[in-house]
Amino acid sequence: MKANMGSIDKIVRILAALILAALYFTHIINGTVAIILLVIAAVFIITSFISFCPLYLPFGISTKKK
Repeated sequence: MKANMGSIDKIVRILAALILAALYFTHIINGTVAIILLVIAAVFIITSFISFCPLYLPFGISTKKK
């Protein structure tokens, strides 16, 4: 796996995940939508820590500076 995420991309994903988690824990979102959004938040966190987004690969996208 070659890193394809830049630092700004990682920060945005982590912030989005934190916002989704806050919405869930404050009961603003609930039910099936909440579960789906929490899974997306988990994916954001995981991809941020490994600096690799599998969806970028088929499109040849890289936000990492060279």
